[in-house]
Amino acid sequence: MQGANFDVVVVGGGISGIQAALDLADQDHKVLLVERAASIGGKMISLSKTFPTLDCSSCITTPKMSAAFHHRNIQVWTSTEVERVESRDGVRKVHLRKHPTYVDNSLCIGCRLCEYACPVEYPDPFEEGLGAQRAIAVPFTNALPQKAVLNPRYCIACGACIKACPTDAVRFDQEEERLTVEAGAVVLTTGFVLNALELKREYNAARSANIISPLQLERLLAPHGPYGRVLRPSDGKVPGNVAFVLCAGSRDQSIGVPYCSRFCCMYSIKQAMLLSGALPTAELTIYYMDIRAFGKGHEQFYQNAKAMGIQFVKAKVASIEPVTGDDLSLRVELEEEGGRVAERRHDLVVLAQGAIPVFEPSKALNTPAAEDGFLRQPDPVRITWTGVEGVFAAGCALGPKDIVDSIVEAGAAAMEASRFLALRAAGGSPGKEPDQLTNPIET
Repeated sequence: MQGANFDVVVVGGGISGIQAALDLADQDHKVLLVERAASIGGKMISLSKTFPTLDCSSCITTPKMSAAFHHRNIQVWTSTEVERVESRDGVRKVHLRKHPTYVDNSLCIGCRLCEYACPVEYPDPFEEGLGAQRAIAVPFTNALPQKAVLNPRYCIACGACIKACPTDAVRFDQEEERLTVEAGAVVLTTGFVLNALELKREYNAARSANIISPLQLERLLAPHGPYGRVLRPSDGKVPGNVAFVLCAGSRDQSIGVPYCSRFCCMYSIKQAMLLSGALPTAELTIYYMDIRAFGKGHEQFYQNAKAMGIQFVKAKVASIEPVTGDDLSLRVELEEEGGRVAERRHDLVVLAQGAIPVFEPSKALNTPAAEDGFLRQPDPVRITWTGVEGVFAAGCALGPKDIVDSIVEAGAAAMEASRFLALRAAGGSPGKEPDQLTNPIET
C-alpha cells in the first residue's frame, strides 16, 4: 500500500476517530483509519458503563466499530503508528510505521486455535493485567479485526501455534514496515493515557495489589471482566470498604500534571455507584479536593450518588500504607474539620489518575504543543483546527474530555476536514486563519 492516496487520514481508532471516520466516509470521502493498537475501540470499549446515563459502553462502541470496519469508504490499519506528517504542494504525506503481528491477516480466520494451543500466559493488557492472555491470541472478544496477534516478548517459539493454525497464517519472520500515504487532510484523534499508578510515591501503589487504577476497576465491574465479579486482586476477597482518591494524578505540580483532567470526578462517582449495586453492603468513600460536575446531568448524577449513601469526604490524602492483612491505611487531612489529620482503613483503594497526551506534536507535526502537552488550539472558535494547514484534531488529542464532548468534537473535525477538501477541489481558499496557508509544515 506504499504511496496509497486517501481523502483523509484519521489517526487514532478510539471513539473520536471512529466517529470522525464515519462522518467523513458517509460524505463519500475515502478514509484511512490508523490505530496503533491491534484493534480499534480505544479506551471506551474496555469500560463497563458510561456516565451520567449508565449506558452499556460496549453496546455503544461495538456497533460503531463494526460500522467503521465494514464501511466501503474506510480502510482500517491497526498496529500502525504515525511518525510524522508533512505538507508538500497542498498534499499531506503521512509517514507510518506498521508493527509486525507475526500473523498474516489475509490468511488468519480468527478461529483462535493458535490461542488454545499456546502454552504461555502473561498479564492481559485488555484486562489491565488482572487476567491472563496467551502469547498469541485475538486481543479481546469483540476486537476488530478478529485476527490473532503474537507477543514476541513472551513467545517461547515452541511452534504449537504453527501446528494448530489451519491456514498457515503464523509468520515468525514478519518484520516492521515503513509506509507513506498521501491525503488531502488529516484528523488527529490520538486520545490519552493515564499517568503511571506509581507516579505519586507517597501512595505506595507498587507495594500493594489492592491500590488499583480506574481502568482496572472498570474491568472488575464489567460483566465480562477477568473475575466475573468484583474481587480484591491480592487475595480474591470481596472488598467491604473501598476508597476513591481523587486528583491522585492531576492538579499536582510535584508530578508535572498541574491541570485538571476533567473527567476523573465523574468516572469515580460512576464507579462508586456501580460498586454500590455490585457490593450492596460495602462502605464507599470518595476523598476529594473539589467536585467538578460541570457537564449536562453531571450535578444531578453527583447528588444521586450522595443520596445512595456514598460518603464524600473533602480531604487531602497525604499517604497510603499497606498494613496487616493486605488492608491499607490512609493518612488524610480532613478539610471540613479544620485540617485535622486522621488515619482511615480501607481494603481497596482506587486512584483517580490524570490524563496525559499520547501524541507529540513537536515531533510529528513540527509545531509546538500547548502548555499541557496536548495539541494546541490557536483559534478559540474553530477549536478543531491545529494551526497547521489541512490538519485537524478532536477528542482527547486536544485535552482531557468526556465521551460526549469527544464525539461532538469528532463531528466538528470531520466537517472542518470536509470543508477544507471541498474548497481545495473548487480552487478556493480554505480560510484566512493566521498562518494556516502561509506557514505549512516544514520538514
